[in-house]
Amino acid sequence: MENHKNTDDLHHSFIAKLSKRYGTYDVARNKFESTSNSTIARDLFYSDSQFSRLINNTASEGEFKRAVRNIDRLLELDHIKKSNPNQTNTISMVRPKRKVYFIVILFLVSIIAWLSYSIYNSVEKTKVVTNSSRYDMLKWGFDNNYIQPYTKLKELPADCYYPCYKYQGNWTLKNEYKIPFYREQNGFHYVAKEAIMYARCMDERDDLGESFEGYEYQKHEIWYDKREYPIDSFLTKGSNTKIRNSYNTSDLNKDENFVKIAFVHTFFRTEFEIDSSLIQRTGKALGRDIEFVDDKVLEKQLDNERQIQTIKDEIKAISLNRLEDYSKPISCDPSLAPNVDFNLITEGDEMSFNCHFNIGRFTVDYNKIYIFNDQYIQNDCR
Repeated sequence: MENHKNTDDLHHSFIAKLSKRYGTYDVARNKFESTSNSTIARDLFYSDSQFSRLINNTASEGEFKRAVRNIDRLLELDHIKKSNPNQTNTISMVRPKRKVYFIVILFLVSIIAWLSYSIYNSVEKTKVVTNSSRYDMLKWGFDNNYIQPYTKLKELPADCYYPCYKYQGNWTLKNEYKIPFYREQNGFHYVAKEAIMYARCMDERDDLGESFEGYEYQKHEIWYDKREYPIDSFLTKGSNTKIRNSYNTSDLNKDENFVKIAFVHTFFRTEFEIDSSLIQRTGKALGRDIEFVDDKVLEKQLDNERQIQTIKDEIKAISLNRLEDYSKPISCDPSLAPNVDFNLITEGDEMSFNCHFNIGRFTVDYNKIYIFNDQYIQNDCR
């Protein structure tokens, strides 16, 4: 009861502070008079769904406290601008590391732009690409001797409260997972095989180190089921969303009914928010390309060249339609933090997210687990 009262008070304070900046709040419509909720969410660095929880008073106490701090900073910045029209020097004093942040952000955006452009070009031309490593540029961005975008121990606050510092480093996909696809015909399956993610503190947000972001290279596969079984054949009986465990753990390489058609290379950006014992995950794909298996290999498993071309045409259509769904913001339930005491987080720890993917009329549940492979800061802040 006490916790519920606390969130009610925080929600009231949150709305009151937002009203100072965005005008009168319409309780019936859950909106402000001068600005859309989406715009306010962006101002606070929240997704629409996160802001919706706050505005509808369904967020946790930790989320409300963080949100109140964020709006306080915006109000403070507004005050500085009004009291000092020539605010350049004043703002630089409030945010002394802005130039450093800008350099880091520019550097990371350059990586995104380069990877996204090359991947987009490959998809548009639908050409067969070489087997050179797709994540070399990403790896270079984090594993080099000159620029490392991580927050370092010497940059942490005096009280050492900066939870994200222990999450920085290299995470990988623990287990593969499978998702059956549906277009005009059945028979296509998406298999998540590999993911390599570099995580860094989002220190440019000034949110007490409760946010970090991941830049992720994913290598997945598309398979064709010669029997063309419908999607519900792979779902648990009586469920419209849960995939059968026997299907998810099966080895398609050992099933003569399945033929590997293509590899899918994806560049993905994820944001994580730490809320006490929970971690929220949002993100979306920024670029993707398709690499088809050689025709000579396919000819040994499929009937004829015409069938191969028909399947390839379907894969191209999937890449422009169904795989487009993977470019939309992901929908995932929060994960339990590896340890409530963030100072104890270490290599081998895991973050497990139950996520939901819409495929036409179906919503399929899948579980994505990151395992901590290489931690950037292993020492404790003291």
